[in-house]
Amino acid sequence: MNGASPYKVTVIVATLNSEQTIDECLKAILELDYPKDFLEVIVVDGCSKDATVKIAEKHPVKVVSTPLNAPAAYNYAMKIAGNDILGFIDADAKVERDWLNKLIAHLDDPQVAGVSGSIETWNPENAWARSIGYEIKNRYARLGKYVIRVATMNFLLKRNAIEEVGGFDESLSSQYDTDLGFRVTSRGYKIAYEPSAKCYHFNRTTIRAYFRQQLQYGKNTVKLYFKHANLAKGDEITDFAMNIQPILILAVLVLFFLGIFEGLRFFWYVAGGLLLVIFAYYLFSAVKIAVKFKDKTALRLVVLYFVRSFAWFAGAVITSVKYITGERR
Repeated sequence: MNGASPYKVTVIVATLNSEQTIDECLKAILELDYPKDFLEVIVVDGCSKDATVKIAEKHPVKVVSTPLNAPAAYNYAMKIAGNDILGFIDADAKVERDWLNKLIAHLDDPQVAGVSGSIETWNPENAWARSIGYEIKNRYARLGKYVIRVATMNFLLKRNAIEEVGGFDESLSSQYDTDLGFRVTSRGYKIAYEPSAKCYHFNRTTIRAYFRQQLQYGKNTVKLYFKHANLAKGDEITDFAMNIQPILILAVLVLFFLGIFEGLRFFWYVAGGLLLVIFAYYLFSAVKIAVKFKDKTALRLVVLYFVRSFAWFAGAVITSVKYITGERR
């Protein structure tokens, strides 16, 4: 802790149609084991059409409703935040009582611009959500003491570091956290990772919902790599093997299309062979995770891996077409 007294912190929650989770999210924040007069909470709602705002207003927090995406909401909240340490917690996440205390001490180091905790599954009773959680937890297990970037799902950042790099990129409705982390660490700052500080995320519970989420990631990942080409080689959380999978899906589709033409039928066999290799890799990865977490339902990851790859591929195509036609946003 910083000297005799703790840091004053403003926690920012950007939300949109989050009536299912916003109540428990805010309860967890307000029940943090931290001096209440050192904690400010701001909810920026992107004009929800459900009961999100009504639920949020029942809590002693500042609620602002404005038609902004998440990064724009964060930039807006920074302007009205009363403190220089900013906490970011997703509306579909809840943190443990000691979360803030476990993270805050890392900020004593002047070179540390931010710090994040680990991610657990909020809704493990759903097999799809549980499987998604295993995969995320497995990737986060690769993280060391310091990282290039982390998700804003549960994150503390020094305001001056955010302002120094120009704030959040509002053109990225997702992947804005990867972009910000990369720009912050490129300035010589560190982002710490504290696995003992736990955040529980409400994972998608259906294949359709997961596809829609990953489609948005795919759209913005292309924008991100246009901006920071070096990130395409991957990092601790999203490695090169993940990034290349949508390209392999493209290769399968191209080979299959070429096989339509007479005399090129052998391309179908090549496409089938490549698809079999992809399946084998997905099955191997899923089995490893199922064994690691002692839960055979993690084998559902084979399906989720294919869904993610197709979603990222589709998102990349959509963004690329818009980029070529001049529609950049």
